Amino acid sequence: MLMLSTLLQDAAALGLQRIDAQMLLLHACGREPQDRAWLIAHADQALSADQLDAWLAFVERRLSGEPVAYIVGHKEFYGLRLAVNCAVLDPRGDTETLVDWAVALIPTDRIFRVLDLGTGSGAVALAIRSQRPQAQLTATDASGQALAVAIRNAASLQLPVRFVQAEASHPDWFSALAGEVFDLIVSNPPYIAEGDVHLPALKHEPTMALTSGTDGLNAIRSIIAHAHHHLYPGGHLLLEHGHDQAKAVRSLLLSHGFMSATTRQDLSGTDRCTGAARMG
Repeated sequence: MLMLSTLLQDAAALGLQRIDAQMLLLHACGREPQDRAWLIAHADQALSADQLDAWLAFVERRLSGEPVAYIVGHKEFYGLRLAVNCAVLDPRGDTETLVDWAVALIPTDRIFRVLDLGTGSGAVALAIRSQRPQAQLTATDASGQALAVAIRNAASLQLPVRFVQAEASHPDWFSALAGEVFDLIVSNPPYIAEGDVHLPALKHEPTMALTSGTDGLNAIRSIIAHAHHHLYPGGHLLLEHGHDQAKAVRSLLLSHGFMSATTRQDLSGTDRCTGAARMG
């Protein structure tokens, strides 16, 4: 008889991280992801035939590199449960650094217009909206499939966000927002260089949301080049980027008329986000 404890041991022997194995086993058992204590209390329990089949399929998918979030169909981000699938990036905890910074800039006593470029699952926009209910959020994405996921998440969480389909082939990320101006623009754009050695490990995630030119900065260059047309004077542009791109992003911001470019680190101490204000 294959007990829960035995299945977790077998998963570890296959190289599966314990937390991943626990999440997949809970999913196979129809339990919530926070029920890890249940696994301990029922360590001697055996799975039904259907549950065992599901568990084995989940393990195979995870060992192939598919993110746990895609397998279970959701991911916690900034205290929100988001539905996710292969049309959107698997939300990372590092991106909460971007949300923290944005929330700190948004006043609580007046209407404040915020734009999230390349929203994916809606993670950043919805997290900001959950913390600043008075903010008016607009979120764009070039992928219709990604926007469908974001729209479902907004409806499920009852967090009003305006979603706009961007033009996939247009070099200007703001092309669908002609004439619109915001108090704050945030983005977690693609920033991995094409041909990066880490890309094979991300094969299950959408390439268009990951890579951006030979140095990974094409999307960031485009956003910075056009952002001043869509920001009120003094308004901020905040960008997530790769661990070694902070200096380049600060330089791009300053060369396009932004001021006081600064970088913030994530919880691991890695340069994660850089932002600046539009000159008045």
